[in-house]
Amino acid sequence: MTGASDLITSTDVLLTKEEVLNDYRIACESREVSTIGRKDVFMGRANFGVFGDGKELAQIAMSKVFRKGDFRSGYYRDQTFLAAVDGLTWQQFFAQLYAHPDLNHDPFSAGRSMNAHYGNRWIDDNGEWLNQTELYNTVSDVSSTAGQMPRAIGLGYASKLFRQNPDLQYLTKFSRNGNEVCFATIGDASTSQGMFFEAINAAGVLQIPVIFSVWDDGYGISVPIEYQTTKSSISEALAGFQRKDGSNGIEILVARAWNYVELIETYQQAAIYARDQHVPVLVHVIEVTQQLGHSTSGSHERYKSKDRLNFEHEYDCNLHLKEWILSNGYATEEEIKEVETKAKETAQKSRNAAWSAYRGSIKPDVEIATQLLKKAGTESKHADAIAKLREELEHTPNPVRRELISLIKKALVIIRQEEIPAKKAIISWLGQAASENKERYNTHLLSEYPTSPMYVKGIAPEYDERSVDLSGHDIINNYFNLLLARDPRVFALGEDVGKIGDVNQGFAGLQEKYGELRVTDAGIRETTIIGQGIGAAMRGLRPIVEIQYFDYIYYALATLTDDLASLRYRTVGGQLAPLIVRTRGHRLEGIWHSGSPMSAMLGSLRGIHVLVPRNFVQAAGFYNTILKGDDPALIIECLNGYRIKEKMPKNLSEVCVPLGIPEILKKGDDITVVTYGSMCRIVMEAATQLEQVGIHIEVIDVQSLLPFDINHSIVESIKKTNRVIFADEDVPGGASAFMMQEVLDGQQAYRWLDSAPKAIAAQAHRPAYAADGDYFSKPNAETIFDAVYEMMHEAKPKDFPDLYK
Repeated sequence: MTGASDLITSTDVLLTKEEVLNDYRIACESREVSTIGRKDVFMGRANFGVFGDGKELAQIAMSKVFRKGDFRSGYYRDQTFLAAVDGLTWQQFFAQLYAHPDLNHDPFSAGRSMNAHYGNRWIDDNGEWLNQTELYNTVSDVSSTAGQMPRAIGLGYASKLFRQNPDLQYLTKFSRNGNEVCFATIGDASTSQGMFFEAINAAGVLQIPVIFSVWDDGYGISVPIEYQTTKSSISEALAGFQRKDGSNGIEILVARAWNYVELIETYQQAAIYARDQHVPVLVHVIEVTQQLGHSTSGSHERYKSKDRLNFEHEYDCNLHLKEWILSNGYATEEEIKEVETKAKETAQKSRNAAWSAYRGSIKPDVEIATQLLKKAGTESKHADAIAKLREELEHTPNPVRRELISLIKKALVIIRQEEIPAKKAIISWLGQAASENKERYNTHLLSEYPTSPMYVKGIAPEYDERSVDLSGHDIINNYFNLLLARDPRVFALGEDVGKIGDVNQGFAGLQEKYGELRVTDAGIRETTIIGQGIGAAMRGLRPIVEIQYFDYIYYALATLTDDLASLRYRTVGGQLAPLIVRTRGHRLEGIWHSGSPMSAMLGSLRGIHVLVPRNFVQAAGFYNTILKGDDPALIIECLNGYRIKEKMPKNLSEVCVPLGIPEILKKGDDITVVTYGSMCRIVMEAATQLEQVGIHIEVIDVQSLLPFDINHSIVESIKKTNRVIFADEDVPGGASAFMMQEVLDGQQAYRWLDSAPKAIAAQAHRPAYAADGDYFSKPNAETIFDAVYEMMHEAKPKDFPDLYK
């Protein structure tokens, strides 16, 4: 055992009496707020609670090697660590527990995330990056188990790029020569998830500065580790990843959660590996206790044995730290008692202050609602009914805004036929409340700053007599060449992207020209390819990461929807990751290469722009637009368009396609046909056939699905034609139904229709293989022709007799 005179030194960690007692204070405060928070949930003050009891010492040890500029990519039990690096006050801890929808009180999510989901702000009020090297950076936490692992790869990978690419040295807000470490934390049961194993493998291959800390308390809720992990030990299970004899891989370190000195020494060694050598490290923290159980949703007494429950007490890390301090002469019993007493007082004061502030923020609404009910009761002939509502409000303990709105709306229904002042007052207040609550809960899905790509103006392609026809893959290859030359922040990553320049030659020859750091091959690991891009984008770089075929996006969908798409929203605009996901889809052949799972994207990726260019000049324009902004985007290139000729504009690197602006490809007066992507060629082919029988359709390419027709231009076409068809190759009820809802409902276009609207989609199954399989699975030119002709037959049966009778 180390004595007080034998000070541990490594890097800049020095165990003085002051530091040791400060560590004990943080540990005691953290335990106390966990205990109080659990009680508050059971009292009804909060809906749910999950806490970090038993992990206090390990997280304090980790905090000692965490530097400004580093990143934490963690999970929802890291409260002690956040407190130790001044990333969390206990009043903020309770404010989030109570879901206080105010950034001044819950600066992490303003009540949008459940408790213990933390993060710091990376941008200023104009949407411009702050200096990350001066911040203790925490990526906003996600609840999905192991969901924090993919982005950790990108956060560490960015340090590698900053260190190895001299062209990035000017980005001084984001790195000091790649010295930053990503600290990824995870519970032991979540290491069973594929995301964890994929991340470990990727880190070992890439050799990046990531320290993976596994808090091993032996359970995943009620399921013990023997059902979770091979050999009941993640460090033993991953032993084959251990570096040896000059190989790549990871370093594996093990420490006990109750051993203060061992933990500090372990994290010092881990930091040397990661920060100095860019070697990934697994720190397996074993013998972790959990005094309060998994969460407030249940009691661990239901599934833990008496021996295990005794273990939770006997190996309590806080008790062991106390014993170590006393036995090594760092403090007296009286000094320890003083720390414990003050910790309880601090926790209680923080809780009281947070609760008072939260209830105080709702109090004005309660008072207004009460006055409105009083006023209505005085003026209405339904005074008794209103009185019951008022009584219900008065007897509701700690009412929330939902309950206030509900009661006031019930009152409005009661007095709906009375023209009294109270009615107008209620309507006015409800309107004001709706606006205020929209601001609280329905903002910042995407960038709301001047840096938004929505503000990027369109720049049309320009052509002259020297403009030549090139295949689509040559167009996009030329574009990427120009892009890489002008912007060192951009790099491309994906399966087969590097040496062969991707499977459709979009990056052909560019790795040789710009090097492997700029155009990089990756293994078959879609989830961490996306994560690699997310983390790098969080650090000021502009990655373009590739999902080789659109159907493969399902491998990465959890990361895209849980992490990337919700990032702006859950941080109330405080964090961003302007990643571009490049893929190719639409018409091809086969069940797993059909390339049109658009309905899944529309349902999952709100918070990401979904762009569907019909050709490659358009695609280049979308890349330029997104790169001028600060939002993520999914750009789906036409898989069957790489060999189709297009004219090469002279301003390819300047072309910008504005978001949410449809384009009319062909004017017509009979029927409006709305479509996108490869279907544009199908519809245009049908349009040529239809003209031969005297039908002139107006063909509209929506160009982007998210956002969709922001200026409501499609309804203007329908006003002229009075008929509309939405054509798509997604499954029924997918993108065609989405477009129909946007236009008929959102734009009120139903008012102008003389015929029932029609949605044309693919068959309900995935497409069959080969040309005939595609033809009979997805809409084709004949499908469009027949649908349009049938609609015109209904309108003008003499001019257009039934084809099939």
